[in-house]
Amino acid sequence: MLTNEAYKPINCDDYDNLELACTKHWTLSLELKNGDQLKAKAVDMVSRKNVEYLAVDLSGETRELRLDHIASFSHPELGTVIVSEDE
Repeated sequence: MLTNEAYKPINCDDYDNLELACTKHWTLSLELKNGDQLKAKAVDMVSRKNVEYLAVDLSGETRELRLDHIASFSHPELGTVIVSEDE
């Protein structure tokens, strides 16, 4: 996955839902824009060099997912959220 493309901030509501998932340590079903699908526990939101990431625990390993690479995420208490770019 290219990491040198310009970061596109995601919709504020979608960001807030990811923050909530981190606070509650929810395990999310995530689909990335490249087609990858994974189940991982939301751990933290990280911002580095004007790029925002969701830190997840994936089978005991921490992985950071660029927010603009996430197509959708879901959790039983939240439903499915289709991530959109900020207008």
